[in-house]
Amino acid sequence: MKFYDPLNLSGADFWGQGEEATIGFIRHSEIKHSRVAMAAFVGYIIQAQGIHFPWKLGYNSEYIASHSPAEQWDNFAAGGKWQIFVLISFLEVWDECGGGTESHYMSGRKPGAYPSFKLLKDNIGHPIIDLYDPFGFSKNKSQAQKDKGLVTELNNGRAAMIGIFGFLAESKIEGSVPLLTKFGIPHYSGEFMQPFEGQFSYFGN
Repeated sequence: MKFYDPLNLSGADFWGQGEEATIGFIRHSEIKHSRVAMAAFVGYIIQAQGIHFPWKLGYNSEYIASHSPAEQWDNFAAGGKWQIFVLISFLEVWDECGGGTESHYMSGRKPGAYPSFKLLKDNIGHPIIDLYDPFGFSKNKSQAQKDKGLVTELNNGRAAMIGIFGFLAESKIEGSVPLLTKFGIPHYSGEFMQPFEGQFSYFGN
């Protein structure tokens, strides 16, 4: 599936910036969420198997092997959750700013190409691995190979989106995803859409 646009979003004009900018926004969003979904899908499987660091994570967390992935997050210390939230926020701001050296993905930057940390490395003198092609595997590939790789990444990401939501649905309503029922996905009684449930105020926790 190389192109799928049932809502005709590619012909829209977001924020009055033109069709090209709109397509850049949509494509970048799809690639980014595909990568997040793939990480979530693989992470869920690894955590569900009890694979974890041999120490406790956070001052009030239990050994994560004894919980489902969602319960592991609930048992994680509020301070740890905020650290993750702040890191994600920084990565989002860095992306939107183009790393201080590149254009915005709605203004010419290649969608999916996360900006380099070169500006930070030059100013703090500390080696930071770039998130986009950190080992330079794609720099010598032909454009046809890059295009094929992007299609593969998008399709895998779309499948991962369905997969992770399948895990979440089955853990809330047993039997809702028949293919997963036989694997005995543990029930989760919490709220997926409230990741900071009861912990929104760190100082009040």
